[in-house]
Formats: sequence, C-alpha cells, structure tokens
Amino acid sequence: MTTSPSPSQLYRDGLFEDRVAVVTGGATGIGLAIAEEFVRLGAKVVIASRKMHRLIPAAKGLSRDYDAEVEPFRCNIRERSDCDALMAFAVERFGKVDFLVNNGGGQFLSPAENINEKGWKAVIDTNLNGTWNMCKAAGEAWMYKNGGRIVNIVADMWRGFPGMAHTGASRAGVVNLTMTLAVEWAKYGIQINCVAPGTILSTGAHNYPPGTLESMYVANPLKTMGTCEQVAWGVCFLCSPAGDFMTGATINMDGGASVWNGRWPVPDPGGPPDIPVPPWPEDRWPEFAVDPEEVDG
Repeated sequence: MTTSPSPSQLYRDGLFEDRVAVVTGGATGIGLAIAEEFVRLGAKVVIASRKMHRLIPAAKGLSRDYDAEVEPFRCNIRERSDCDALMAFAVERFGKVDFLVNNGGGQFLSPAENINEKGWKAVIDTNLNGTWNMCKAAGEAWMYKNGGRIVNIVADMWRGFPGMAHTGASRAGVVNLTMTLAVEWAKYGIQINCVAPGTILSTGAHNYPPGTLESMYVANPLKTMGTCEQVAWGVCFLCSPAGDFMTGATINMDGGASVWNGRWPVPDPGGPPDIPVPPWPEDRWPEFAVDPEEVDG
C-alpha cells in the first residue's frame, strides 16, 4: 500500500525534479535521510553501500512511499572499480549524475596506542581514499564534461579527535581535498563542499555501549544532539540554488562544538533530548526485508 509522501519541512516541492543524485552510505542513518530528502524534492536517487540487505528495503521503501525512482547498488568505495561501476550504473539508468554525496565511511572508538596497522589503514582507505575514488569516478563518468555538485560528509575534528585519531586524520584530509578540488575543478563547473556533523542521533547509535548517548549531548553549547534530517537539509542547501556561489566550504552542523572549548560555562539541561534513534531500514520497512545471507553472502 502506497503511503502519502511527507513533504519537506524546508524546501519547495519539485526543487530537484529531473535531477539525479548518488548517495554512498545511503541505506542507513545520515545517508538514508539525505536520500529521502532528495526523493521528497523530486530527484531520482541511487543509494550505495556494501550491504544489500540494508539497501534493498531502503530503496523499495522510499520508492513506494514517495512514488519515486530509487535504485540500490552494492559498492565498496575502497575499490576504484566499484566506484566506476556505480557511476556508470547511475548514468546508464538515469542518463546523468547531478549530485554526488560522499557519505560512506567508517571508524571505531579506540585510543591511538591501541589502533593497529590494519585498523588504521581500513579507516583511512574508507574515509579518505573512498572519497577520492568516488570524486574521480564522478568526474570521469559525467561531471568533467557536464558539471555537478559534490558534498562530502566529514566530522567535527577541528580540535583533534581523541579516541578516533584515524577518522580525525582522514576527515581532515577530505576537507583539504575538497578545498583543492574546488579550485582545480571549477573549470569543469563542479562545485564541491563539505558538511561536518557533530553528535548526530543516527542509526549507528544502536551500536553504542549503554550510557554513551546520555553523556554526549552536553558536549556542545546548545546541549543537544542533531538529527539525520538536519544534516540532510544542509546537504540539500548546498545542492540547491542557495549554494550556487559556494565551493570549497565546510558547513559545521555541530551545535557549536567546534567553537566551544568548555572554558565558558554553559549550564547543562536536566537530561538528554527526546530524539528517537532512527530504525534500521529492515525494521522501518519489514515487508521488504531480505535475508542477509542470501544477498550479501
């Protein structure tokens, strides 16, 4: 049964009609919220990740709920050949790629002395090299000749990233890469920017140890946590006409954490905000759930 599509809370209907977006890490959390906002605004979307059992219900659910065209595609962004195949699929399926959102990434909590070589390389390869692979693939498949918008999702790592040195280093690399490509690729009509979320209540919060979320909301002067939808709004701002004169920039969406060193006191509220953690796609759309063993092996 098709549900009535919910309108965007910020943008006009049809804003991205006849536009095509590719979103990596698009099956869960922030990536899914970005894909959903694109769909709300009329875009055709390809969502990609390594896990088809998450992509399939997300793509089918969004397609049904919004009477939209959403395609899933398995892609390991560490592999350049996968990235090329993803972009080729998007161009073949929809004829072009207007927007690329590099949301795919990964990290794990660990003090630096406990990060082994394999763990370090895995995070750098995913977050930094994966973003590079996707940018190059997008350029060669479509954007060098036709222009486009690229948005890289990074992190609040402006004062270091204790507990996750690997992701802090990789995300800082992406910010620098973004500024460099913004200059070099301006001649192609490519605009490339970053969105840097702070503490966001995304689907991955289900994996946090008990009590983690309760301690995180006080780490910014607004004393709250962000939502996946708020990040999606920032991405769509950059892809909309409002972003026509922006390139090489980073939008911090972190409740002021990046500018607060804690020395200026901000009173804590009575408790964490009442923000629900988004469900996994197979829980949101159980009718489209698939067996992970069958589709992912």
